[in-house]
Amino acid sequence: MIERTTLNRHHDPALKAATMPALTGDNAEKKRQELLDYFRTTYAIEEALFDTLRYEESFYRRADPLRHPLVFYYGHTAAFYINKLVVARLITQRINPRFESIFAIGVDEMSWDDLDETHYDWPTVSEVTSYRRQVKEQVETLITTLPLELPITWESPWWALVMGMEHQRIHLETSSVLIRQLPLELLCEPPLWQSDQDQGSAPENTLRNIAGGEVTVGRSLDSPYYGWDCEYGAQSLSIEPFAVSQYLVSNGEYLTFVEQNGYSEQRWWSDEGWRWCQYQQATMPRFWRQTDEGYRLRTMLAERPMPWNWPVEVNFLEAKAFCNWKAAQSGQPLRLPSEAEWLHWHDQINPGYSHAETTTPANINLNQAASSCPVDRFTRNGFGDVIGNVWQWTETAVDSLPGFRIHPYYDDFSTPTFDSLHNVIKGGSWISTGNEATREARYAFRRHFYQHAGFRYIASDQPLTEAAPSKESDPLIARLCHDHYGNKENNFMQQLAELAIAAVPQQNRKRALQVGCEAGRGTFELARAFDEVIGVDLSANIIRRAVEMAENGHTGYQLIEEGELISHHEVTLEGVGLASVADKVSFLQADPCNLKPQYHGFDLIVVSQILERLYDPGKFLDSLSARLNPGGMVVVASSYDWDDQRTDPHNRIGGQRIDGEPVNGPHALADRLKSSFDLMDHHTLSRKLHRHRYSALWQQSDVTLWRKHEDA
Repeated sequence: MIERTTLNRHHDPALKAATMPALTGDNAEKKRQELLDYFRTTYAIEEALFDTLRYEESFYRRADPLRHPLVFYYGHTAAFYINKLVVARLITQRINPRFESIFAIGVDEMSWDDLDETHYDWPTVSEVTSYRRQVKEQVETLITTLPLELPITWESPWWALVMGMEHQRIHLETSSVLIRQLPLELLCEPPLWQSDQDQGSAPENTLRNIAGGEVTVGRSLDSPYYGWDCEYGAQSLSIEPFAVSQYLVSNGEYLTFVEQNGYSEQRWWSDEGWRWCQYQQATMPRFWRQTDEGYRLRTMLAERPMPWNWPVEVNFLEAKAFCNWKAAQSGQPLRLPSEAEWLHWHDQINPGYSHAETTTPANINLNQAASSCPVDRFTRNGFGDVIGNVWQWTETAVDSLPGFRIHPYYDDFSTPTFDSLHNVIKGGSWISTGNEATREARYAFRRHFYQHAGFRYIASDQPLTEAAPSKESDPLIARLCHDHYGNKENNFMQQLAELAIAAVPQQNRKRALQVGCEAGRGTFELARAFDEVIGVDLSANIIRRAVEMAENGHTGYQLIEEGELISHHEVTLEGVGLASVADKVSFLQADPCNLKPQYHGFDLIVVSQILERLYDPGKFLDSLSARLNPGGMVVVASSYDWDDQRTDPHNRIGGQRIDGEPVNGPHALADRLKSSFDLMDHHTLSRKLHRHRYSALWQQSDVTLWRKHEDA
């Protein structure tokens, strides 16, 4: 393997000294320069992180079987800018559609994330580097030319730019965790990323009392700092008195649990935790190493004798097992804090804190070395690491707050995690910067995931139970769920699937694709006749209920009936006669205008009321022929109900005058498809979408069936 030429590149230590800019102010040009500097620093510090990869081969080694190789993340943050700027309509031309497709999705191990490496032909590192340079120039041009009004609000086009910067800073941290899992021989340790050298014996950890009181979880819309959608809203809670561990649980304190066979005794573990423990055959935390000379710790770029006074880094399942064991040993009601309890404690000990600055006295915001440090180095009002060092797991499964809204530029940042399977982490780590290092940050990960995360415990008589999966309350998604599974008569997706199946000869019913699968009913219906069916939609927020149906066989939602009155609904695949086909379907999030090349070889493609949601429906339609087998069928259902916020008028299929003459949707569709398809049939289907008990939205959908030319 040949070492990369960037290994000797000098990194200015000032790259680590960045403070998250406020979105307020009275001087727009000064703010413009501040944001430009923040963007450049954000871009440069991420590239400096990737300079720890010694060889180009390091980019292609999968550090974690549930994540892409690091070349994906190297391209992902740049592609994110372009994809969001397209959604925000700040740009109309992509830089590299292929890159903006393959680098689009793959952060969490969601069922709709495509982690099959056979689907990817990763570009070279130099190609991605060149692409990143082009994106950087594009974003810098926008920052320097886009009109700027202060404050930058949720509705401002600048929100998309700041979103890209904060997203990139999230991946500074997630990429560092993956780098930490790569073999050391694939890495190097530049001065900018050297770990802390201080170590010693673990301090005694004692409990300290905290008075009860009121706390509010959430961020207001007039907050001067950027936030993700799950942070907005407000929930006020009364907190009973409790006691909190003085320090984060250290490696030394955790060692006793390991040595007393904590990983081999099921009684300490939740059912989920024990399944994970047995599957992984875990005997100690992931970053511990046991050698003939004793325990050692893997940091991001090195391995060293175990620093017993550093915080232990574990997943939620391990943290919870330790608390159960510790409670039995001490006879006290020990557990992890809830998010609200953590915030209440934080606000008592660290009042007035909003975000990290370069002078913040904590191991956060890259203010210190590139690792954890002793748990008793940074203390405030008697407690160590109120913020920073490592994230702190909580008992709270993340969910929306009252007043929650989805941002249209990123409608699936949070909602896929509202499944009771992702727990909130608080406080930030040594590499948490920007939004991550704010009081209101609400990041959540699957309970078996590793981040730079540890925990502290509390003693409380107030028991907590794991939350059940919440019913879908988003009015649009709940309406679609009801249309798909609660509507017993004249079900639109069922009827559309039946028309499509009837158009395909039985011997050709092997693979089908539904584009615009929504909550999944049509995909399941197609699986009655086809061997394999893939359902695709733009947003994970939409398809997550389809995924839940496929994986669990049921889902729930609540409908607005009248004013504040709601009705609760549980639906099952068995109830609609589709339980037997669940193993034949899969659901994936994708941009239909920029689908990956592996979406091909289909006998049928059903396009169901998604043309109106695409920014370039013509480009999507032009790609259909190449994705079909010879003689394959396309079924297009559309109401041609265009929204200028989604589709520029000049990109519509119909609905406009050409050379002074009116052209409607069906005629424009026929003109678009006729070179590769023959029109075989035409139908009209009705769709009734629930609004409330006495009101519904009726739609008429034009349905056309097309057969691909044998020579197309």
